[in-house]
Amino acid sequence: MKVNRFTSVAASALCAGAIGTAAAAEDLTLCWAAWDPANALVELSKDFEAESGHTMSFEFVPWTSFADRMLNELNSGGQLCDLMIGDSQWIGGGAENGHYVKLNDFFDANGIDMADFIPATVTGYAEWPKNTPNYYALPAFGDVVGWTYRKDWFERPKIQEAFQAEYGRELAVPASLEELKEIAQFFQGREIDGKTVYGAAIYTERGSEGVTMGVTNALYNYGFLYENPDQPYELDGFVNSEGAVAGLEYYKELYDTAVPPGSSNWYMGENIDAYKSGQVALQMNFAFIWPGVEADPNVGGGKSGYFPNPPGPAGQYAQLGGQGISVVAYSDKQDAALEYIKWFAQPEIQARWWELGGYSALRAVVEDPGFAESQPYAQTFLDSMAIVKDFWAEPAYADLLLPMQERIHNYVVAGEGTAQEALDGLVRDWTEVFEDEGKL
Repeated sequence: MKVNRFTSVAASALCAGAIGTAAAAEDLTLCWAAWDPANALVELSKDFEAESGHTMSFEFVPWTSFADRMLNELNSGGQLCDLMIGDSQWIGGGAENGHYVKLNDFFDANGIDMADFIPATVTGYAEWPKNTPNYYALPAFGDVVGWTYRKDWFERPKIQEAFQAEYGRELAVPASLEELKEIAQFFQGREIDGKTVYGAAIYTERGSEGVTMGVTNALYNYGFLYENPDQPYELDGFVNSEGAVAGLEYYKELYDTAVPPGSSNWYMGENIDAYKSGQVALQMNFAFIWPGVEADPNVGGGKSGYFPNPPGPAGQYAQLGGQGISVVAYSDKQDAALEYIKWFAQPEIQARWWELGGYSALRAVVEDPGFAESQPYAQTFLDSMAIVKDFWAEPAYADLLLPMQERIHNYVVAGEGTAQEALDGLVRDWTEVFEDEGKL
């Protein structure tokens, strides 16, 4: 049974005026993943505490266990979290299962307009059903898979000459996924500064979502679709299309020929470590890492460059990351939590969020004339957010993710079967999920 816990106390806060007038001082708990942006949010939130009189506590969980921990918290109706920065794929379950407070009336009463945010983040983080004006979150952290590369290595004359001799073109930012693979293969096993280096750090992790968040950057660009665009939940011929098979084969070849030894279970942290320690020329990762790259003494300060996921035969897309911030329906402090949402949505707070290393989704911030030059990676962030696609955001998200993790990892990393067999199996798995959900 879906229970609506949007209480009259919270409803009274919808028309609240200035910050701090809607509720007595409360201790709010905000739940999110444990990563660098969370540290920036702690710093940012000190201003909210000073302005509102509320105090902020934080529950941060490592990404590899974030979904298990927080989805269990929501599904059990737990009251640990007053505010949840939940992953983009959780929005369907958050809405349909009554975990998140619907925010439409609150937005209207406080002049918060979703047209003021990057459209992809509204669709990805806030809406359910998708492409309808029903909002269960405020876009909080824009993120997307992109690429970091050793610009200083690319610029070395001897390396440039060797690449030109081998491939007949200049060593530069790749214009296609095929060029990216060739660059990674070129660096694989090469000696630089007396050290053997490798081509690329890519996502291969099996336990949570890693290999899925990686392989989709190839699948999308070769023609994979989650469903028939004209017939929802019709999977056969789209998930396992000829292009999708080619995209999966591409990702396996990249893994087989251009990654460091021992990288069979890598995700965000392992890729960061490999790149910063000088093991790889290229790194696949979410954009959240770029401030840390720039600040790193080994790879920052102009030694690194950034580029969006390159196009493939079927177009140019990148896997959406990022999250929206929601008020948890089981909280007994919803009025104060709504105050935090109102405060966080302010343009001056969003500008400060970007300065601290958060990725604002507010158009007033990212469309400012000086934004693209504000950081070396700012333009790449803008370009990447314009090409995003996302995984299923269905309430059965976890049941859809698990078989994809298993089948993709078994093929790409373990070398079991063929790409066609892996995707055919995925069609069967997902069909069963949607049958159980009553959608087929």
